[in-house]
Amino acid sequence: MLCLLLTAIMTASPEQTLAEIRATLPKNESWEAWLQQSGEMPPDFDSIPSRAVLPGPLDAGRFGSETPITDPAQWPARRAQIMQSLHHWILGSIPPPPDNLIADIVDEHEESGALVRNVVLKFGPEHAASLRVELLIPKGPGPFPVFMTQTNHRAWALIAVRRGYLACVYAGCDVADDTDSFADAYPKQDWSRLARRAWAAGRCVDYLQMVPEARTDQIAITGHSRNGKMSLMAAAIDPRIALVISSSSGTGGVVSSRYHGEQHFAEGIENITRAFPDWFHPRFRFFAGREDKLPVDLTDLVAMAAPRPCLISTAINDTVESTWAIQQTLLAVRPVYQLLGAPDKIKILWRPGGHETWPTIIERYVDWCDLQFGRANYDFPDRFIHPYDWPAWARTDPAPLDPDSFPARPFGQTPATLEEWQGRRAQLPGAVAAVLGTAPGAAHTGKGSYGVDAAHIDELLGRADTQGLEKDDIMFGEYLNADVYAKKGTIKGGQKVPAILWLHPWTCPSGFNPAYHRGSIAHLSFAKAGFAVFCYDQIGFGRRIEEVEGFYTRYPGWSLLGKMVRDAQAALDAIGRLDYVDPQRVYVVGYSFGTLVALHLAAVDNRPAGYALACPPIPYRLDTDPNLTGGIARWSHLYMAAPRLGYFIGHEDRAPYDLDELMAAVAPKPLLLVTPKLDREAPLPLVEQAVGNVRRIYGLRQASFTHSTTPTYNHFDPQNQQPIIEWLSSQAAPKL
Repeated sequence: MLCLLLTAIMTASPEQTLAEIRATLPKNESWEAWLQQSGEMPPDFDSIPSRAVLPGPLDAGRFGSETPITDPAQWPARRAQIMQSLHHWILGSIPPPPDNLIADIVDEHEESGALVRNVVLKFGPEHAASLRVELLIPKGPGPFPVFMTQTNHRAWALIAVRRGYLACVYAGCDVADDTDSFADAYPKQDWSRLARRAWAAGRCVDYLQMVPEARTDQIAITGHSRNGKMSLMAAAIDPRIALVISSSSGTGGVVSSRYHGEQHFAEGIENITRAFPDWFHPRFRFFAGREDKLPVDLTDLVAMAAPRPCLISTAINDTVESTWAIQQTLLAVRPVYQLLGAPDKIKILWRPGGHETWPTIIERYVDWCDLQFGRANYDFPDRFIHPYDWPAWARTDPAPLDPDSFPARPFGQTPATLEEWQGRRAQLPGAVAAVLGTAPGAAHTGKGSYGVDAAHIDELLGRADTQGLEKDDIMFGEYLNADVYAKKGTIKGGQKVPAILWLHPWTCPSGFNPAYHRGSIAHLSFAKAGFAVFCYDQIGFGRRIEEVEGFYTRYPGWSLLGKMVRDAQAALDAIGRLDYVDPQRVYVVGYSFGTLVALHLAAVDNRPAGYALACPPIPYRLDTDPNLTGGIARWSHLYMAAPRLGYFIGHEDRAPYDLDELMAAVAPKPLLLVTPKLDREAPLPLVEQAVGNVRRIYGLRQASFTHSTTPTYNHFDPQNQQPIIEWLSSQAAPKL
């Protein structure tokens, strides 16, 4: 019924949908030219079912199937369906392999320990397509396993050669891209640039079959960043590739668009299709802000390698990726490998640092090849950084909750009088504690500077450029680092300014600082508007990613959300001690997941002067359709932030408290909600129902409540920042 209601409200013609997309996305001339030339319209989003939870490649409900794939014999048909969908929406079409490939040897010479052969491959209609290939063939008896990569990774190939591999290096990358000739030779194909480069790898395989020194049953392909994406595509397209290593392939590679979008401060569909318009098929851009409607996601691309070995390499603070999203990819794809009898053929290789690689890492890539090709035995253990196993957690929960022990409270039954609300308000801290768990003891924290982030950490996390602001580095809470941004002269100026406690979204690689953003960065914009902005990484993000590993083993009775709230309270303590901050004008600003933390803070701490929340979630009692939003299981099972909420799945009306109550709990302090017209995680019709409840309580308190709707979707660019800056300025800050 709910889905039918939303569909009735949101149904639009293709022309209206395209006009809306054009109005909400930044202009992209390449995309506009394609729209004009092709005349193509967006898909009928109303007819595509929402799948907020990442669909697994074997799941029921995909491609018309009513049952999941449970027999290996069923996989080839499902794989073909996925490949067809990947080509249509993301990769573009490709031609069949050519049957007329010729290889012209340009030169051949010996180097220390290897024979180097440069070749030009020609193929296609009238041999109009060409590809430069370099082979590095070890001396000694062959044949040798093959390590294939692109020209800009030639140095990787040198390491493979010394390990006994024949290296195949081809011109399918930015510094040497011969695939433009493919587009000319095959004008009827609408393939993307990365799909062309992936198809080029298959032409290398064609040639390798002519090379007696090459073991064509042991061909590995690898590449980094955009070449990592392309390597996955190559393995999907050509089954002769026996092994793939995806190195930091990020968006469009190993991470799903559903779990790595703009609401995660990540390189979402909008950003990547605007910055690199020819990497993917233009149809991919239609799904910016509508990722839940994607018929296929990038985890499906990873699954196309199964059961062949696939190593996913990612760095803890690699800004193109997310350790949490990468882990979700493994969890989604491994069932395919299990079905096909190869559960250990897909692994994650975690590495420290950011987007870079170095010889140690490439040696590990070759270790993976050696292991899978039976040349040596190396250990690649499973490591799950982020909590994910709710059933295992529930078995150890020291105080499980029984939904039947809580009264049913249908949505909309708000207190009718101020006295009723005050009674309910007094119950909220205890109700919240029942879900967040029992916090361990803590001691008072004073001022200090020991442990502040070093300069190289600021560089790694993208915080070195303060854009003309000054930054105060302090320690607070339980050995936590905070950066306070303010206008120059504020810290030593002798004046007290208003402050903001900034609670960032679910953004793994760089914490409070966005890995990707459109327009100005939020916390810097707030500082430029006259606020001292208190910023820190919440547990599980930025500098604190690995802090979540083993959290529930260490603290079985607590929760990550509980720790986040405790850190936020410690941040308020620290803000109150800053000489340049007016303690009566401290506001909390949260975005997306950060609003969930902010709302729970509001239930237990009345110190903030007000709250401004962008893209908050809908109340639990309205969040009952997991396909639409992910349901409350996203807080308990997916993020494992508040696992005890999982007891109330299917019993949302018995949850001890609800989010609209926490919004109302801010009263009598002022509250601003900023919600976009399109938010796949909080549909506007449901948001408006929650707003109605909040408005009634605020009316009882005779307090200030503002709801601002922006004509965009869930992201935090200046269009969604500006209402917050204007509202805070009207409340307590200097005028802009």
